[in-house]
Amino acid sequence: MAKGIGNGAPLGAVVTTSKVAATIAQRTHFNTFGGNPVVCAQGAAVLEVIEREQLQANAARIGNQILSGLESLKAKHSLIGDVRGKGLLLGIELVTNHATKEPATAESAQVLESCRDMGLLLGKGGLYGQTVRFSPPMCLHERDADFLLEVLDRAFSAV
Repeated sequence: MAKGIGNGAPLGAVVTTSKVAATIAQRTHFNTFGGNPVVCAQGAAVLEVIEREQLQANAARIGNQILSGLESLKAKHSLIGDVRGKGLLLGIELVTNHATKEPATAESAQVLESCRDMGLLLGKGGLYGQTVRFSPPMCLHERDADFLLEVLDRAFSAV
């Protein structure tokens, strides 16, 4: 993982199992941002804030709120083929046909543009750009989740 763990500072981390870590320890490897004590202190401070403000629990709670809202949007909008994710790392796969799962590439671009016009910036993924994806900050509030879902509903209604 990177970026967020350093709150913008050049810091990365590897999280793995003991078995994988033991294998890596027997090989030669390097990382770009290893060993900077100032950045490591910044990363430690970020982890302290995450714990103190219970941001992991918030991410789980708000993520569940959004996922539930996305499931409701899926029932309402036939363009949504799948919603998935955990916590605040979420995605909406758009399809033109539920049986064949034909990617809705053009429609995805249109949804993203509509969302942008309404003040919501989202990303896209998938091999064909058919997946709307987002990972908002862990400090997201319920009203932010409501805004996200409202904008998505309006954007899907406009396609």
